[in-house]
Amino acid sequence: MGNYFEYLHTVGFEETNIVGNVYYVNYLRWQGRCREMFLKLHAPDVLADLQADLKLFTLKVDCEFFAEITAFDELSIRMRLVDLAQTQLEFSFDYVRLDLGERETLIARGRQRVACMRGPNSRTVPSRVPESLTRALEPYLS
Repeated sequence: MGNYFEYLHTVGFEETNIVGNVYYVNYLRWQGRCREMFLKLHAPDVLADLQADLKLFTLKVDCEFFAEITAFDELSIRMRLVDLAQTQLEFSFDYVRLDLGERETLIARGRQRVACMRGPNSRTVPSRVPESLTRALEPYLS
């Protein structure tokens, strides 16, 4: 399954607790960062649309752990499109530790459901997923 967008990350000390394990919230932050980098590289017009009135609301997020990671582990966060509806998207994220050599270890798996909305904050309404975003995500459909 090579149809994923990849965001590479090196774990830092500030992302760990006193015993050296990564805080749960960082896994969720990395999902957001991966999504942002995808937009920057593959759908920059959506970034401009976000500056206007498009809003991407995260409706649901989860993460299941299989192994621990610590500071200076090298990660590949791999995003795939799971579902594309008229106004919502769902992504999956595989967190893979890139060990020395060619070995990889799946350390966690997450999901995220996002709704597209438009309008001022007091009157925001559901909106279709932008066509350019749909096109950019097609290669990453799992």
